[in-house]
Amino acid sequence: MALPPPLQNLIDQFKRLPGVGAKSAQRLAFHVLKTPRDEAERLCDAIRDVKDRVTYCSACSNITDVDPCTFCADQSRDRRVICVVEEPQNVNVVEKSGGFRGVYHVLLGALSPLQGVGPDDLKIKGLLARIETGGVEEIILATNPTVEGEATAIYLARLLKPLGLRVTRIATGIPVGSDLEYADELTMGKAMEGRREV
Repeated sequence: MALPPPLQNLIDQFKRLPGVGAKSAQRLAFHVLKTPRDEAERLCDAIRDVKDRVTYCSACSNITDVDPCTFCADQSRDRRVICVVEEPQNVNVVEKSGGFRGVYHVLLGALSPLQGVGPDDLKIKGLLARIETGGVEEIILATNPTVEGEATAIYLARLLKPLGLRVTRIATGIPVGSDLEYADELTMGKAMEGRREV
């Protein structure tokens, strides 16, 4: 069955979203078709609003609708400690832990030579500029425990250590509430490396 071109176009646009395959795109498009017009317009307005109002913080590259972002503007945060993450959504994960009161720096990616992502493609220059202003004592590397995240952490550690900063890496390992029998070798190895005294 040939679909009307506007509906096919909507399906094609949904397919371009990460994690949305052909069947999911079709379900979403038919859902939009069935919803009342005002609901569909609210979705359009929300998308337009995000594109018009959300940008990157000029200091840390986190997403924000005010510049500087709320973390950089919060004077109660400890500016001596910068937590470096790959993506803006990683900031929320660290914040939910409730244990970090420093500031953030978002790289907007990770090193990936196979995908053509090098150091100049990340927000590393902005991090160095923040360090040059003085007062920074520790950089916490909270990149993902993937090949790209590890490569990024190693690169940054080699770049930052000569500056006289304390450079730390978040621990990785066995998640709370899981059984050791389900841990793979790499996860178990990282858990052993990240052990601490009790």
